[in-house]
Amino acid sequence: MSRTARTVSAALTVALALGVSACGGPGGDDVAADAKQTLTVWAMGAEGEKLAEVAGVYEKANPNVTVKVTPVGWDVAHQKLVSAAAAGTLPDVAQMGGSYLGEFAELGVLEPVDTKEFDKNDFFPAGWNQGEADGTAYGVPWYVDTRVLYYRTDLAKKAGVTGAPADWREMRALAAAYQEKAGTEWGLSIQPSGLDTVQNFYPFLYSAGGALLDDAGEPVVDSPEAVSALKEYGSYFEKGLSNKSVQPGYDVVKDFGNGRVPMFFGGPWHVTLLNEGQPQIKGKWAVAPVPAGPSSSVSMAGGSSLVVSKDSEHKAAATAFIEYLTNAEGQADWYERTKDLPANTAAWDSGQLADDANLQVFRKQMDTAKASPSTARLTEITDKVDQAIARVTQGKASAEDALKTAQSEIEAVVKQ
Repeated sequence: MSRTARTVSAALTVALALGVSACGGPGGDDVAADAKQTLTVWAMGAEGEKLAEVAGVYEKANPNVTVKVTPVGWDVAHQKLVSAAAAGTLPDVAQMGGSYLGEFAELGVLEPVDTKEFDKNDFFPAGWNQGEADGTAYGVPWYVDTRVLYYRTDLAKKAGVTGAPADWREMRALAAAYQEKAGTEWGLSIQPSGLDTVQNFYPFLYSAGGALLDDAGEPVVDSPEAVSALKEYGSYFEKGLSNKSVQPGYDVVKDFGNGRVPMFFGGPWHVTLLNEGQPQIKGKWAVAPVPAGPSSSVSMAGGSSLVVSKDSEHKAAATAFIEYLTNAEGQADWYERTKDLPANTAAWDSGQLADDANLQVFRKQMDTAKASPSTARLTEITDKVDQAIARVTQGKASAEDALKTAQSEIEAVVKQ
């Protein structure tokens, strides 16, 4: 979320304090699921474009329901949702990322998930957790995302290494060997600073057993586990294994293809980008689970959930449409259309998802992946962590001092 969006959100909070309802007027009786009606849906980014196709298929099977899909750019999604919440004009169904679901749940504009219709055991635990706030589920997982390690197998062989690194020690050794024996410019690409640097840091933090907040919602970013993780992260920059001056918007795919960067943490979309954009290295790279830290191999969980507006008069139809999108068959179809990883685990049991070895690495990683805490102030919290990471990667502070400062700043944020 941008700082501009955070300002908009703050304005909404003020509006609520002055008595402007975020839910609009009271909704009428809910329309039956099979009654003639129009269901409004907002979906973000590429998903917004593809969802219209799926909606057309759904309408043929459910002729009384018209699904009106509005694509929304991720760059304006938060602001648009905030404005709609303040005006009482949220769509019946909306796609929502985990980074701000907690915020809208706190505002009281989301309908809790009907857990009689949706079983959390059908989904990856981290995917389900992203849709929860204060123990209540508000979002049904639509697709998931996690990070795994991409590495050049041909250059690793040249460096004298034949397998993927299993832990931090082996990853450091491979990064150094890439430079010293295979002649790469860098050993590992990880983000040194800037917005959302924390997403590169999460695999280190979680694999060390650390967290941003504890189960009670209290900050723990200066824990021994977090300090250990940031020391490890910072060591790549201290030893010259990672570039400390990466430009905003940097795309690692090209440098992975030309061999300047032989390792990076990436998402599932990188498989397609490499296959289509870097054909010269086909068969010369692989993916592997996040190398284990002192705790285990744990990566971040991302993705999106589908939520229903509390003010919607079409909750039954909204629930039916979401069930269609999130059951095993719908999830497999959605993967074929978008390559978004299914949140429903049963969708992984057949077809390409079951047969592709690279995709199965993502499934294995999702089994232990950890979702970011669902809190209304998550982006403010991660901003403080971004700043702490940058101080360490630029050699301006020790991990202990940087995280001690972040801890104090986040405590002030949480108390607001």
